[in-house]
Amino acid sequence: MFTPVSLGWGEMLTRLGAAALFSAALGIERYKNRKPVDFRPFLIIAVVSAALMIAITEFATTASDETFSIDPAKVFNGILTGIGFLGAGALFRDDNVVRGAGSAAAIWASGGIGIMCGLGYLWLAGVIAAGVVLLLLLSNDLADVHTAEQAPEGDEDD
Repeated sequence: MFTPVSLGWGEMLTRLGAAALFSAALGIERYKNRKPVDFRPFLIIAVVSAALMIAITEFATTASDETFSIDPAKVFNGILTGIGFLGAGALFRDDNVVRGAGSAAAIWASGGIGIMCGLGYLWLAGVIAAGVVLLLLLSNDLADVHTAEQAPEGDEDD
């Protein structure tokens, strides 16, 4: 059975729960505004990102073999690169109009929030999540106007 070394069960569950809570705020905002990505991927991405950072931290703490080194920076670099690839799937292009950029950026932010939670920076993750949600809420109307202005005549649907 797995026994945490550097973190207790309570701390690990707190970090995973915070990742779920903070990313849920992003996902629910996208869902309520009928954006192309619902809330589930945000939770999955953040919680798994947090779990990977917790796991690599635990592994680095318990690894006794000095023939290899563990660099957590490479892990979160890989996480954010992979999430960037997923976010690209949220982008849609219709003539000269690109749709889904807000959702793509929010997906990427969700991964970053998960990494911060996994590393124990819950306060920073909370501030970033609140800031991103606020930005999305405040910019929805502006983005809709910009998209309508860029759309060809007679094609103002989002």
